[in-house]
Order: sequence, then structure tokens, then C-alpha cells
Amino acid sequence: MSIRHWPEGERPREKLLARGSATLSDAELLAVLLGSGVPGKDAIALGRELLQGAGSLAALLGQPDRNIRATGLGPAKRARIAAALELARRSLAEQLAERPSLGNPRDSGDYLRARLRHLPYEVFACLYLDNRHRVLAFEELFRGTIDGASVHPREVVRACLRHNACAVIFAHNHPSGVAEPSSADRTITHELRDALQLVGVRVLDHLVIGHDEPVSMAARGLL
Repeated sequence: MSIRHWPEGERPREKLLARGSATLSDAELLAVLLGSGVPGKDAIALGRELLQGAGSLAALLGQPDRNIRATGLGPAKRARIAAALELARRSLAEQLAERPSLGNPRDSGDYLRARLRHLPYEVFACLYLDNRHRVLAFEELFRGTIDGASVHPREVVRACLRHNACAVIFAHNHPSGVAEPSSADRTITHELRDALQLVGVRVLDHLVIGHDEPVSMAARGLL
């Protein structure tokens, strides 16, 4: 039976409007986002199949193009999922930019995790800050294994000067999901810290992003 034939109080969209989005399951929220199902499958069943195919809601939203596993899903519905992810990212970026300053790893950890957590390849990124630790910009600088061969201190220094940054927070992801700093992570962080000291830019932290909470190298005493 199509969702439009369900009792009004059980339809996801009507339920959301009447009771609020927090009352809906993940599959029901996806059903609202998708708008409709596909032949032989209503929108909630389609949402459940998407979640099962990706393994989790976070994995689905993190890489929709890679993690969609539902028969009959067309480009329009895939685009809606991708658009929802981008809106969430931009909302986090706005919240981050509106904060007076970044005082601890949690202030930036949520945003950086949303940007990097589910990428299937390693990315080294920078969050540029002014002298009051307010956000100037976020930028992905390098892709690939994070070591001395792929992260070039000269390019990082150039990028900080381009953004007129007084401080910077580094971040990179571990696609394995294990957010444990490696010896290469520690080595390149020290090289970058030493290079940036020469131009008056402070390295506040280096966050390693995995499946769980980001690991702060500053909190670990590794800077």
C-alpha cells in the first residue's frame, strides 16, 4: 500500500509536521527527504534499504554516491540525499564561524568530523584562524597517505599566509576508522609546527578523525 493511503497520523511528513522531526525514525526521515518510493517499494521501505545498504545513517550521509544501495533509486533522489548532506555541512560551518573563538578541540571537532569522517581516502585539511581564534576559512590541502611525501610544509605555509592566518588547526581522517595518531602523523605535525613558527603562525591542534570522537594531538601532549 502506498504511504498516501496510510492513516494521516502515520504518514512521515504529516507526523513530522504534527509532532516534530525528533519523533521520526531514521527511515521515516529519509522517506520525507526522498518524497516518494519506487515501484514496488514505499518511501519508508526505500529508506530502510538505503540504511541497510550503507550500514548506518552516518555512512549513508557521509558518502551518498558510494553508499546508496537501493534498487530503482534514480538521480533525483540521490541528489536530494547529497543536498541534505551539504546543507548540514554548511549549517555546521555557519555555527562554527559565529562562535566568538575556538577554545577547545570540541569547538571544531564536530565540523571537521562531518567534513572528513566518511571519506574513503585520506585528506589533510586546515582550519585557518585569526588572532582571536575566529574562523577565517577551511580548506582541504592534500589527499593521500599523510606523510612527508604528501604533505608539503612549504604549501601549508603559503596557504596560511594567503588566508592571513595567525593560527591553524590541522585535521586528517583515517579511513580505517581508527583515530590513533601514527608516528608519521606526529612527525609531519612537528615539521609543520616548526615551519609555521618562522612566519608567526601558531599550530593549535591536529585532530585525527575516525569513526568515533576525533583524537586531539594537543590534548595528548603531542604538539
